[in-house]
Amino acid sequence: MEREAYSNLLQWKNNPSRKPLLVRGARQVGKTWLIKEFGQHEYAKVAYVNFERSKYLQNLFAEHYDIDRIITVVQIETGVQVNATDTLIVFDEIQEAQGGLSSLKYFQENAPQYHVIAAGSLLGVARHNQISFPVGKIEFLDLYPLSFAEFLLACGQKPLRDLLQSKDWEMILLFKDKYIHFLRQYYFVGGMPEVVNTFILSNDFCALRTIQKHILT
Repeated sequence: MEREAYSNLLQWKNNPSRKPLLVRGARQVGKTWLIKEFGQHEYAKVAYVNFERSKYLQNLFAEHYDIDRIITVVQIETGVQVNATDTLIVFDEIQEAQGGLSSLKYFQENAPQYHVIAAGSLLGVARHNQISFPVGKIEFLDLYPLSFAEFLLACGQKPLRDLLQSKDWEMILLFKDKYIHFLRQYYFVGGMPEVVNTFILSNDFCALRTIQKHILT
């Protein structure tokens, strides 16, 4: 599933002045999938830590922010030998770690050579806005559900997507029936990645509703 935000991640990686990146978004919009996909294709290694699953690491940043200590813990937890030049460090569900957001500041100040991406839900990150939030020390990428253009790509309709983005309205009008057909599907399916993927694989609208209800609960 191709996401437009992938190009934003590439720009971040290739920026010599990059800062730690915080990917924000509602739950299940595909933050973890996108970051892992990016890491697997653009780096030799990915050191992935999920603070919601690894609850025993939630106090990793509570006492101090020594980067060497943090890297050692990441290497032990993930089994990945972290190298600043070819390793992507991922802190998922960063809002679950006490002082996790603040730690990004110290990566930027003391160890900018590391490639660090953190991810968190919008509500979870918002809870930490009053706790030494590292303003000016990190970059942000907000991820949303699939746009209609991304939905067309997921449905294998790249020519329709490309034509839409060209804004050649005369040509677009020639294929308005096709656009209306897929737009109606998009209105029903929505843009949550799991729902879109299920739709593509099964075309089972009952299954879609079950997943949609689960997301909303």
